Amino acid sequence: MADDHDNTPENGAFPPESQLPYEQWLEAAYRDVMLKALDYVGREGLSGEHHFYLTFRTDLPGVEIPSRLRAQYPHEMTIVLQHQFWDLNVNYDTKIVSVGLSFGGVGSILVIPFGAFTGFADPAIHLSMQFSADEAATLPQTTPEAEENTEEAEPTAESDASSQVVSLDAFRKKGPSPA
Repeated sequence: MADDHDNTPENGAFPPESQLPYEQWLEAAYRDVMLKALDYVGREGLSGEHHFYLTFRTDLPGVEIPSRLRAQYPHEMTIVLQHQFWDLNVNYDTKIVSVGLSFGGVGSILVIPFGAFTGFADPAIHLSMQFSADEAATLPQTTPEAEENTEEAEPTAESDASSQVVSLDAFRKKGPSPA
C-alpha cells in the first residue's frame, strides 16, 4: 500500500522533531554497524575491494596514538584499513578498537574508544556514516565503590605462579550489613 503523503516537515529536517530520541537511536545503530564490520574484519579479514576509512577524534580521553601523529593531527584523523594492518580488535567490554598500522615505515598500535569515532566509510559499496563524538563514552567506566576503594587486594595463601585468587572483601561496600 503506497503512502502518497509527504510527512517531511516544512523545514526539511529528518527525522522530524519528536519526543522520542530517534537521532540518538539511529546514531547508535550506525555506530554498531561500524563496530560489527570492524569485528568481522578483525576475525575474517578484508576481501574483494572492501577497504575502510575510519575518522576519529585524537583529542579525546582514551585515544592512544604515537605522539608524532597526535602533533600532526591534534583534533581529528582518518586512517585507511586495506592491505597493511594487523591485530584489529573490537573489545566490547572496554569499548575500544585497537589496530596496528604502519606510518612512515614505523609500526604502531592505535587504541580508539568507541565514542571517539566520527566517521566510517566502505567505498566499495558506497557506504558512508557520520557520528557525533561521544566524549562521555571515551572515559573509563568506574563505579563509585571502585573510586572509593583504592587499596589493593592481597592474594590468598592458595595462590600460585599460574593463578591468583583475589579477596573480594576489598571491593565490597563497607557499612552495616542487612539484618
